[in-house]
Amino acid sequence: MDDLAGLSRGERIDLLRSRMAGLGGAVELGREQVWDATQVVEVPADLARILPGGGLARRIVTEVADCPALVVELIAHTTSAGGHVGVVGWPELSLAGVVESGRLDRIITVPDPGVDPLGITAVLVEGLDLVVARWPAPLELSPVRVRPLLGKLRGGVAALVLVGASVTAPSMRIDAAVTTFRGIGTGTGRIRGVDIDVRVTAKGQRPASGTVTVGQRAGLRAV
Repeated sequence: MDDLAGLSRGERIDLLRSRMAGLGGAVELGREQVWDATQVVEVPADLARILPGGGLARRIVTEVADCPALVVELIAHTTSAGGHVGVVGWPELSLAGVVESGRLDRIITVPDPGVDPLGITAVLVEGLDLVVARWPAPLELSPVRVRPLLGKLRGGVAALVLVGASVTAPSMRIDAAVTTFRGIGTGTGRIRGVDIDVRVTAKGQRPASGTVTVGQRAGLRAV
């Protein structure tokens, strides 16, 4: 992180681009400044109420269930607040939901991180606000394997979200599942929002549960 601190906006992003190119990942990269560091990355109000500190803590690992609707909502909220996001290894994730409330030009996508997804992720956590890394099949990362990534994470400002991968004793885990679709009636309408049941387990905290609503709140139909 030290070699990023004194760089200009464009220089910082260009350095991240060159590092990932050297690691062989296919990269799409925006060109705006990294958001100023705070203790947490802000999240939607429904989720903030049940998270310790009211957001995703920077410089630690949070495991999140494979729930695309929730992840896209996190990305949209972060970019709309001025933050930058990296998404590693999730080519099928639809970012259409970011268009209405977030900023696509603040997202770095690495749909194919090649043979070193942890290396690509380690580069991104040095200079972005939120990094989402996803594995299509469940994977348990050993302490030795994940140590270099954690070192970069502690030196950066990002909140790291792992989807499909687990580490030994994660600081926090968010389980989530869509339970309700909004905006559809009997044979008519289209989905305009969803309810997501969320359960948060964090070190030193009692488990907490709640509902996160994404999109419009009118017109309920339970699944």
